[in-house]
Amino acid sequence: MTFARNLFSFAGSYGVIVTAPMFFLEVQLNIDYPPAITHPEYFYGFIGVTLTWQFLFIMIARDIRRYRMMMIPAILEKFLYAVAGFVLFTHGRVSSMIASFAGIDLVFGALFIVAFIKTKEQSPFTP
Repeated sequence: MTFARNLFSFAGSYGVIVTAPMFFLEVQLNIDYPPAITHPEYFYGFIGVTLTWQFLFIMIARDIRRYRMMMIPAILEKFLYAVAGFVLFTHGRVSSMIASFAGIDLVFGALFIVAFIKTKEQSPFTP
């Protein structure tokens, strides 16, 4: 339980620290990574949804037994971003910075699987 608690707490905290500042970086990102963002609703929508997931990770950490099944969509969230990031990078559509964040999500996704497996015997919902 401690592994899962620490992992989800760290993942959520890390995610908040990395994601929240993006709400204020649109102008700088337009300068550093042209072309400029043409659909800000997707940009801010992505940030909002991503930030929401970070708070879910923190909720999972606070009550592993109760929210263990939420680890499944958390795993999916991590792998979907990782796959998309790597595919876009291999096609030259995003920078290596995005690929590195995809790599971090890939590692978190794998660790989330480990946490899910390790908490099976401790879950009150295990058949």
